[in-house]
Amino acid sequence: MINILEKEKELFIPTYKRIPVDIAYSKGVYLFDKQGKKYLDFFTGLAVNALGYADPDIIEAVENQIRKFSHLSNNFITDIQIEFTERLLKHSGMAAAFLTNSGTEAVEGAIKLIRKVKGPDKRIFSFIGSFHGRTYGALTLTPKEKYQQGYQPLLSNISHIKFNDVEDLEKNVNSNTAAVFIELIQGEGGIVPATDEFVKKIDELRRKFSFIFVADEIQTGTGRTGKPFAYNHFNLKPDIVVTAKAIGGGLPLGAILVTGELKNIFSTGTHGTTFGGNPVACAAGNVVLKKVLEGGIVEDVKSNGEYFINLLNNLKKDFSKVIKDVRGKGFMIGVEHFNECSSLVEKFREEGVLVNCTNQNVIRILPPLIAKKDEINNFVEVYRKVIS
Repeated sequence: MINILEKEKELFIPTYKRIPVDIAYSKGVYLFDKQGKKYLDFFTGLAVNALGYADPDIIEAVENQIRKFSHLSNNFITDIQIEFTERLLKHSGMAAAFLTNSGTEAVEGAIKLIRKVKGPDKRIFSFIGSFHGRTYGALTLTPKEKYQQGYQPLLSNISHIKFNDVEDLEKNVNSNTAAVFIELIQGEGGIVPATDEFVKKIDELRRKFSFIFVADEIQTGTGRTGKPFAYNHFNLKPDIVVTAKAIGGGLPLGAILVTGELKNIFSTGTHGTTFGGNPVACAAGNVVLKKVLEGGIVEDVKSNGEYFINLLNNLKKDFSKVIKDVRGKGFMIGVEHFNECSSLVEKFREEGVLVNCTNQNVIRILPPLIAKKDEINNFVEVYRKVIS
């Protein structure tokens, strides 16, 4: 392991704080290192591996597709792209899609589409605490100094509103608003759900001022919250949905989904991608959508998520001086501590459990959607141990 970390320092631009575990293989909800130690992964590659690891149906679909062709230019259309996209549109309720490689690429494409509809002078808003990606447009939407530092000037006419603050929302949004981007549960911001009142007010202002409502479902989509998408928890339909992470079954895949009114804004040659909608990724993604949204997994996530949150709330009662709050939906859960929590992540890892600390003091829990009550019980027992 020391050797691989030394090699990493030689070979890579130092942008990641690497986890000191040398993974050998994986199965289900577990990762195994080269010394044979087993880790319960409740971080899931940043909410990517919805079906866990080495899912046999994904393996079969990928093998079958890669034997046909691994890549074609998007000058071609393929059966697997059609099948995947039909399924994605059916479960999202949207009218048309543009397939990308990633979430940040989907965000960039959405910004372009908005500018094309509304022009360059109208203002786009996102919310304080949000995270939308690291490319220039996505970075401008992400109001965090440590990410933006040194990269100015960023895009013009993009501003930020306080999250869940109706007064600040009404003060900023007006007839000069082009669009509003929202994570309905902020991920990196600390697993903070939007309130019903706040979302209702955004929708009310959308009807009044005719701006474009963009739901960032990159982390919250594909059943993560116990419904197909987080906006399904609210009585609304976005104009644009950007999604990625879990929809590719562990392979790079994202999408911009739009309503019928926005379907023909881009025309031939005005937007494109080399690898977006890669057929192998679509084959894996098709399995994910079929199993999660049609095979009963999303319903399991809802019930198991409620069970999980209940156990964590019991833990909060027992450790009221350590744990400040438990929040989230489905298998997107945050446990806010009174103190910084990065050292806890190391203690979890020593006990064979992988989690993440976000926003300095929130343990972010993103299990594979296939996790069962036994694994949840195991996780909570370890949690109890590391904070005792």
